[in-house]
Amino acid sequence: MSSSFTGSSPLAAYGWDDALEHEFTSHRAAGLIPARVAAVDRGLCDVVTEHGPARASTGSAGSGGDPVAAPCTGDWAALRAGGPDGRPAVAALLPRRTAIVRSSASRDSHGQVLAANVDTVAVAVSLAAPLDLGRIERLLALAWESGARPVVVLTKADQVPGTAGERAEVAAAAPGVDVVACSAATGEGVEIVRAVVSGTVVLVGPSGAGKSTLGNALLGAEALATGEVRAGDGKGRHTTVRRQLLPLPGGGVLIDTPGLRGVGLFEASQGLERTFADVEELAARCRFGDCEHRSEPGCAVLGAVEDGTLPRRRLDSYRKLLRENAWAASRTDRRLRAEREDRTKAISRWQRQLYRERGRDR
Repeated sequence: MSSSFTGSSPLAAYGWDDALEHEFTSHRAAGLIPARVAAVDRGLCDVVTEHGPARASTGSAGSGGDPVAAPCTGDWAALRAGGPDGRPAVAALLPRRTAIVRSSASRDSHGQVLAANVDTVAVAVSLAAPLDLGRIERLLALAWESGARPVVVLTKADQVPGTAGERAEVAAAAPGVDVVACSAATGEGVEIVRAVVSGTVVLVGPSGAGKSTLGNALLGAEALATGEVRAGDGKGRHTTVRRQLLPLPGGGVLIDTPGLRGVGLFEASQGLERTFADVEELAARCRFGDCEHRSEPGCAVLGAVEDGTLPRRRLDSYRKLLRENAWAASRTDRRLRAEREDRTKAISRWQRQLYRERGRDR
């Protein structure tokens, strides 16, 4: 399809492009219509279509039992009109270009998709609370693993006398990542944030980090609910209760997310490599290829810790997240093995039943 077609589509404001139109060819031929999922809630979802917003059933998409395959905010979907309940239903999801996946809150072996088809992950960090570099590294690992580009936004800059020290401290824990500071309350730095984010932008971070306030500043309207934070620890209440998708006035799309109390890694090996690129670069210089960076001779990582080039805290964080990621991967392997065994047992039961029925017919 020509770019003039996608440019004139109402979905263009939500990220619809020529590549997506091409992917959708077979769905159009089947009478389905394209839509972007704006929010999901208990088997229903708000979607945006070429004809405007609609409420749809999640249908059979993702019915295989894996929560990662279920529709989520940011997905591109193929809708079938007139589902069983009279609503349009999601018949299929287009392949995701990116997906932010964390370990599920129940800590089982499944993942949970926070948002799909994201271009920029804006990690919101409040300057009104003590910096938690370990949490920032954890969120960056999720962002890099998703395939999107992470940015760290230091919010509430009006509540501190200066931001240079904090920016330098965060930048040291976020190699290759833009770190910017702003105050949504005063407007200072908001234009800088606009300049470093693009495409579909998702805001992530804990409650009280100022995500919704920043989102309103980027949207140019009070579209997102905001709340007060506790003076003692800077923590806030969950004013955002579900992920939602809104078009940005200068182009692009914004996804606001509820505050994340826990951020478990889910198969984030590549994300960890990008987050700890400095440690990985040092590890490549170690004398032994299987060096664990504990007491081995010729360890470049330990050498960097000893001479102050690499903070001990960063190495400890690297080890902790590697252990957690390995544990999550082992849980997934066990789940997949159990599912294969269950399928094999079900087939065997069906075969035995079939043989018994044939024996009775003789």
